[in-house]
Amino acid sequence: MFVVRLKLNLWGYALDLELEKVGMQHLAIIPDGNRRWATQNKLKTILGHQMGGKAVKAAISVCLKNKIKFLSIYIFSLENFNRSDLEKKYLFKMIPDQINENRTNLLQNHIRVNFIGDKSMFPSATLSVINSIEEETKNFDTLILNFLFCYGGRQEIMAAVKDLSQDVVNGVISVDKINESVLRDYLWSSFLPDPDLIIRTSGISRLSNFFTFQAAYSELMFLNRFWPDVNEECLQKCIDDYTAISRNFGK
Repeated sequence: MFVVRLKLNLWGYALDLELEKVGMQHLAIIPDGNRRWATQNKLKTILGHQMGGKAVKAAISVCLKNKIKFLSIYIFSLENFNRSDLEKKYLFKMIPDQINENRTNLLQNHIRVNFIGDKSMFPSATLSVINSIEEETKNFDTLILNFLFCYGGRQEIMAAVKDLSQDVVNGVISVDKINESVLRDYLWSSFLPDPDLIIRTSGISRLSNFFTFQAAYSELMFLNRFWPDVNEECLQKCIDDYTAISRNFGK
């Protein structure tokens, strides 16, 4: 964070203003449009997901270059279980394949990998690879890379409320001690700061159950391009535009 001081003369009144410029700590992305990109290019749906994987690499690279500490990417929502069995089977196989393919790069760059979501819904075929990469990178802190998988923002809040309610029943915490900070500790993503910037691609302007609790003060950018068409230059422009924003959080 840094402060810009402005001295203005407005209608004869001298104004001395301080504007807070907040460096980005947490970038979150809703990488939408893989399937539509494939359709537009007359390709199979799975090739859209493959190209989307390259855009993930671009996001990691731009975060490393800008020293952004947290990157969260929405890769599979709970609503996505409505997709065809063929597509889900491919996605659940692609995730461990991508982890194994990029393992060396993750380790060399000291990137910690986390999967956030309803772990009871994680496909067993992918779980061993997920557990392995989380354990192998748990002490890294150059970049904290979070994949929101089998995730829904409302479901995250509901799970937190249920766990917190059970602790009230068990006498672990009293009702009068519950506040926003306490509830936050029960979230699946409790170890993350709120996103500074949320980017969604494909021209759709909604959050789609993404970080429902955490997005209250996030800046939002909606890009009119499909996720496979996103590159480092595009993401860098979003980051540069973010740094030009004065955020006062209601002050």
